[in-house]
Amino acid sequence: MKVAYIFATSRHSVSYVLGKMILPQLEENRHGVDVVGMFFFEDNNFVLVKGNPIGERLHNVARKKNILLMGCDQCCYEREIADKLFDGVPIGCFPDLYKALSGNMPDQIITL
Repeated sequence: MKVAYIFATSRHSVSYVLGKMILPQLEENRHGVDVVGMFFFEDNNFVLVKGNPIGERLHNVARKKNILLMGCDQCCYEREIADKLFDGVPIGCFPDLYKALSGNMPDQIITL
């Protein structure tokens, strides 16, 4: 099964759920499903900024496993971080996310 995650709630979802649950499972190849994408809203986008420790690990795993990482364009611009994201991480809105995932569509989308 293929899944995509949307991180829409407080930063706790990124620091705890992603950082302490999902990411270690991905790093240890024991997550149980193929993650094809992650989309970040609000302050969750700070994980995509170069130098973020969770982001560094996530970016490394995403490159190895071909996981799309994408930040919300409005959120990134409002926070003035659009030019500080890891190399190759696009920003966009839902139409951009759908297009980016169209070649590797998830079976489930999970919002955290």
